[in-house]
Amino acid sequence: MSAPAPSPLAIVDAEPLPRQEEVLTEPALAFVAELHRRFTPRRDELLARRAERRAEIARTSTLDFLPETAAIRADDSWRVAPCPPALQDRRVEITGPTDRKMTINALNSGARAWLADFEDASAPTWENVVLGQVNLSDAYTRNIDFTDERSGKSYALKDADDLATVVMRPRGWHLNERHLQVDGVPVPGALVDFGLYFFHNAQRLLDLGKGPYFYLPKTESHLEARLWNEVFVFAQDYVGIPQGTVRATVLIETITAAYEMEEILYELRDHASGLNAGRWDYLFSIVKNFRDGGAKFVLPDRNAVTMTAPFMRAYTELLVRTCHKRGAHAIGGMAAFIPSRRDAEVNKVAFEKVRADKDREAGDGFDGSWVAHPDLVPIAMESFDKVLGDRPNQKDRLREDVHVEAADLIAIDSLDARPTYPGLVNAVQVGIRYIEAWLRGLGAVAIFNLMEDAATAEISRSQIWQWINAGVEFENGEHATPELARKVAAEELANIRAEIGEEAFAAGHWQQAHDLLLEVSLDEDYADFLTLPAYEQLKG
Repeated sequence: MSAPAPSPLAIVDAEPLPRQEEVLTEPALAFVAELHRRFTPRRDELLARRAERRAEIARTSTLDFLPETAAIRADDSWRVAPCPPALQDRRVEITGPTDRKMTINALNSGARAWLADFEDASAPTWENVVLGQVNLSDAYTRNIDFTDERSGKSYALKDADDLATVVMRPRGWHLNERHLQVDGVPVPGALVDFGLYFFHNAQRLLDLGKGPYFYLPKTESHLEARLWNEVFVFAQDYVGIPQGTVRATVLIETITAAYEMEEILYELRDHASGLNAGRWDYLFSIVKNFRDGGAKFVLPDRNAVTMTAPFMRAYTELLVRTCHKRGAHAIGGMAAFIPSRRDAEVNKVAFEKVRADKDREAGDGFDGSWVAHPDLVPIAMESFDKVLGDRPNQKDRLREDVHVEAADLIAIDSLDARPTYPGLVNAVQVGIRYIEAWLRGLGAVAIFNLMEDAATAEISRSQIWQWINAGVEFENGEHATPELARKVAAEELANIRAEIGEEAFAAGHWQQAHDLLLEVSLDEDYADFLTLPAYEQLKG
């Protein structure tokens, strides 16, 4: 067999990493380059289409189910492909980045699945992109262990039968990978993450009785799902595994995708395994798309928008009904609480809220749900065990009682809550603290006992932007203005300096994070994604 032709894909401005040669092999890079050649032009067209649709929403301040796909919704005969055994039971899934310690802890957590995250819980430094791939491959070959230098504690994998099934999440379509280029053009991060993982692990996973399973983030239309399906078809042929081996769960975390759930499943029907109901990215998408829509689209403090808000309930119940009608799993949202090692009372209150949230999801018909910390796995498991018993899921519960109209999904003013001054302060606090950690290469960050990721930073800065542009008056009589946001941000920066000390403050990226938060919160030209300007400042 002749050696493969050298890849036209160039590694640009990247410091060499230990063991990178195991991931960045010539055949793997040739595969990624071919993905780029075939699919990036269509990706670019779909990104342009996003902008066109956003302009249409700005003009009309409304959304509706698509008339051109009505026949797909009306056809009761089609279903997604049968679920593989490894994904039948997804009652609790843990989420987190693919660093070495998290890889072991997530696989050992007792959860049925692990969302191995190259997206919102991972800042896309070159080290995180490449070594995350190394860690997953090492886990599949049981060549992984970890010793914490500070505590001396060692971590190793449990027996294979006790490990969570991996569902890997690549970056969204909008993000590029600047370190991998073809003829000077960066490859989409989604194709880098998917391509390297799939090339090295698809057959290996099949040999383990599982398969290459994916979460697809930030999808805005069924046409974007169609592009993913085309990627899957090509990739399976390329490496010589059976069509239909790939399984994808799509995050319905944009308001436009909420109107196309059935069409998204239809486009991916040979590879679809479910849909997921997120929260922060979904709210961020509402703000982004309806930011010109006036007072009726102004969201209150993010923590006041629970999943029981009428428009959120319409979204989640429609998702369960849609999934079960088509034979797919419905996966619920995140329990982001991080248990305190010092305050048992804080834990008690938070655990009860987590339990109530998971009880609601299981009762509504969801087949599983997410947690951010291993200590929450037993709580969520208990909620779903009570409803499921020995059944792997409840896809037979069709929720034919659910009837959601187009207007229900955007009835933001049905929620009886208003923005508050403490809500503005919290948005600034979370924004600065998260962005600072992200610029240091950390994508999943514990802030005020909650696991925050890029989605929470997005909703924080979007709410600041929306409240200022809507001229919101807070309960204390102050108005949301750029000047007020700058004042709150300056106070938070001073508080952080006092809290952590001069040395730690100087060693961090605090001023840079403060400036970036204000840039994306105050600029008249609203940035589509915080991570786009942030990536330009990310080192490594």
